[in-house]
Amino acid sequence: MTQTTQPAFGAIIIGDEILSGRREDKHLVKVLELLKARGLRLASVRYVGDERPRLVQALKESFASDDIVFSFGGIGATPDDHTRQAAAEALGLPLALHPQAEAEIRARFGDETTPQRLQMGVYPEGSDIVPNPYNRIPGFSIRKHFFVPGFPIMAWPMVEWVLDTHFKHLHHQADYVERSVIVWDAMEGKLIDLMERITLEFPDATLFSLPSVGGEGGRRHIELGMKGPAARVDEAMALITAELERRGYSWEPPTAD
Repeated sequence: MTQTTQPAFGAIIIGDEILSGRREDKHLVKVLELLKARGLRLASVRYVGDERPRLVQALKESFASDDIVFSFGGIGATPDDHTRQAAAEALGLPLALHPQAEAEIRARFGDETTPQRLQMGVYPEGSDIVPNPYNRIPGFSIRKHFFVPGFPIMAWPMVEWVLDTHFKHLHHQADYVERSVIVWDAMEGKLIDLMERITLEFPDATLFSLPSVGGEGGRRHIELGMKGPAARVDEAMALITAELERRGYSWEPPTAD
């Protein structure tokens, strides 16, 4: 049977360097890509700096949800890495060296294994590891939260592993689509009555309107669409396009990305 609802996915992206602009976040676009390829979608994203009290609060709120969350960054062993400690504090759990993480770190560094390097395998008690195919230093997971490094070359394969190992049963299961049209030379104010009508008639789907004023010599337009169960979205879009034609608007499907 096709599922109509599924768990929500979220992302927490950690680091002062993102908030200060020293580094550009690349994780959000990649997470959207990885989820979309599997018929999944992102429900929330949150950016948090390397300030432990704020990070603890953000994680407390996230753990209190029932979401599946990917957390990027701050799991190293330098003094500015707080994610492992903040996760433990948010859950009220002690930190402990994970035996599998210790084995991976020792296999990676051999005789050069130091107490500082072993700190990278210290997680909230009860955590599982998330394998790191790049350098064998794992991330960790607990309470449906998956903590990976901030480095894309490590983080993205780890997220893919999580999605394909733990959540394969959710791939392409939700009855959810997005459909839209570009309405040329339109203003939202003149289409509000149509939007209100569609919203009332299709409470099980969601209407969206994305206007553009046509900067840089472009043409004014609105991207008008619906998202939700496929049959209802198709029915709503048929009504929308028929009414647009009745009102004399020119419209066309959006250009594929």
